[in-house]
Amino acid sequence: MYVSILIALLAALLASAKPGQGRSPDPTGSATLQGSVRDSHGRPVTGAIVYLKVRDQTLTARTDSQGTYRFSALHDGVYSIRAGMAGYGKASFGPYELGPTEAKTVDLTLKAAIVPSHQNASPGTSEAEKPQFYDEPEFTVAGVTEAMNPGGHGSDTILRNTETLAKETVSLAPISSQPLSPSAAEEASLRKLADREPKNFDANHRLGTLLVNTGKPGEALPYLEQAAQLNSGNYENSYELARAHAASGQYERASADARALLAAPNNSAQKQADVHQLLGDVDEKLGNPLEAVREYQRAADLDPSEPNLFDWGADLLLHRAFEPAIEVFTKGNRLFPRSVRMLVGLGVAWYARGAYEQAAQRLCEASDLNPDNPMPYLFMGKMESVETAQSPCMVEKLARFATLQPENALANYYYALSLSRRDSAQDRSRLAQAQSLLEKAVRLDPKLGTAYLQLGILDSNRGAFPEAIAAYQKAITANAELEQAHYRLALAYNRTGESAKAQAELQLYEQLSKKTAAEVERERHEIQQFVYTLREPATQKAP
Repeated sequence: MYVSILIALLAALLASAKPGQGRSPDPTGSATLQGSVRDSHGRPVTGAIVYLKVRDQTLTARTDSQGTYRFSALHDGVYSIRAGMAGYGKASFGPYELGPTEAKTVDLTLKAAIVPSHQNASPGTSEAEKPQFYDEPEFTVAGVTEAMNPGGHGSDTILRNTETLAKETVSLAPISSQPLSPSAAEEASLRKLADREPKNFDANHRLGTLLVNTGKPGEALPYLEQAAQLNSGNYENSYELARAHAASGQYERASADARALLAAPNNSAQKQADVHQLLGDVDEKLGNPLEAVREYQRAADLDPSEPNLFDWGADLLLHRAFEPAIEVFTKGNRLFPRSVRMLVGLGVAWYARGAYEQAAQRLCEASDLNPDNPMPYLFMGKMESVETAQSPCMVEKLARFATLQPENALANYYYALSLSRRDSAQDRSRLAQAQSLLEKAVRLDPKLGTAYLQLGILDSNRGAFPEAIAAYQKAITANAELEQAHYRLALAYNRTGESAKAQAELQLYEQLSKKTAAEVERERHEIQQFVYTLREPATQKAP
């Protein structure tokens, strides 16, 4: 007995021992290398790429949420290690010798890339003051492939949610680019002038530009075309004409217009960037994603503005190049730290990569930039709606959303969802609060079927099946395509002994599930997946 106790104590001591900074034997019979990557303030750097080189072979690893990495099953030899991350400089160590069974720890520190203070300038900053994309991207998009394995993480429900969030990220517009709202009198005045003086270039150009900017590209075309006949060499009019063709669905014409502009001499870098960005949009519409992403990259290289970097990152995200998207959004966030949508894009990219905690942190930071902006909260809510794990910061921010916007149905719904999904099986007050918020949500928006669905789930959980059935029926009335409402209604009918009704609802659920799966598969194959390679940084000598 005494010997057994001693053996148990010894085993516990050995299990709790931690590797030191120096050399120690690895009991597995092979060498290991581990460590952490931190910034100059000692904070862990998540998602940094660590390169371990021995002879002609290079191994890679990414740091986890604690900034740590590990290489195992290594052979003895002379190694060099380096780490890099978008927005930071590089750190390296070596060459050094690793013994056959050695366990070595190497910690690296990444210093923030030196970015001139003018790089956080607003979009209206002069060209000389525009930020520069201070290092080359560490990836290359080499081609496209059918999305047979769409990537992502978790269940099919989470994968679908990831794809939906990626599409919604692409559609996010900067606040400064919202459609203009000139007075009706201004438009009417320009129309009269253009009709009275059809040979007036300025009148036709100004009216055409105004109509494009107010979402009337079809009406703009005759005026811009008339202006082009009057002065075919005017760059601004030619650019607006290309925009009008693109916005009215005439993509081949828009492409030809834009390429003619690129051939024009003596254009500034910003003007060229605008044309490349437009070509990116047009190539996407024409089904040429590889050409599109290269146009977005050229635009960002020429003019690394917030819109150009965001469009590049969003296109990479849409085509499931998650690591490149993280890199671009990270650089965009460092250049434009006040951009809410840049942080949202970064959060969605991390989520698509399967890093839920990093995604949650970025979205929480985005909501703090402008607490009144509903955009980050809506992305949080959609993530929370399918995740089993919960982020404390998201719960806190969704509570703030409901407080700041009490008359917003989705604010009440998403906060209720976060409360009901916490470990609250025995917390009646929290469940009561969730139910109250859901009831408020359906009062504010009677068409919010998912809120009725959640009310039914709460009723079912407490055994109130007649009430649950009524809630599920309301959910289906609000949205007949809500699969889960049919499924849960079938379960509730079974519990009340109404087997025929249960069978009917189950059949509806199966039909809807097959229909949804077919639609998702079709949409998934419509979006081709980028094939990309991550480039190893240039070799650096250890200090």
